[in-house]
Amino acid sequence: MIRKATLKDLNEIKKLTEACAEALQEQNIFQWNEHYPSREKLKNDIQEDNLFVYEIENRIIAIIVLTQKMDAVYRDITWITKTGNNLYVHRLATHPNFWGKGYARKMMDFAEKFARNQNFTSIRLDTFSKNLRNQKFYEARGYKKLGNVYFPHKNEYPFHCYEKPMFKSEDKN
Repeated sequence: MIRKATLKDLNEIKKLTEACAEALQEQNIFQWNEHYPSREKLKNDIQEDNLFVYEIENRIIAIIVLTQKMDAVYRDITWITKTGNNLYVHRLATHPNFWGKGYARKMMDFAEKFARNQNFTSIRLDTFSKNLRNQKFYEARGYKKLGNVYFPHKNEYPFHCYEKPMFKSEDKN
């Protein structure tokens, strides 16, 4: 079941992100670490009602952040759609014990349905340039790679920005 996270979920969510960081680092993918995502950032995501969890038998196995707020780092990207009514995806993560079982797909299905139901023009996101699996995942879902942004506090390598319009051009009329 997918639901909004609550503050009582914070410890379990933080442990999930730490497990992801460790598992990715074992694959030489250094997009997350012990500092990111921070407990404070995750707490803020929860308090702003932007963090959703996938829960099975009282265990959180995946998370996603959906927000309307555009980070300043995205301003120089030439997006497909006009900026203003877009949904941004951050911190999509599945516990490593559940990798390869379709939970990231289910979370993105949820995000896309959420975006359409709320009449967002598009979904925008970024993914680490060294995480080829994520890039293939988003591209297979119809997301278009548009440019790079850098998060020096996270990594020296770029993060690729992607966007997927939610409506065909004829649907906007």
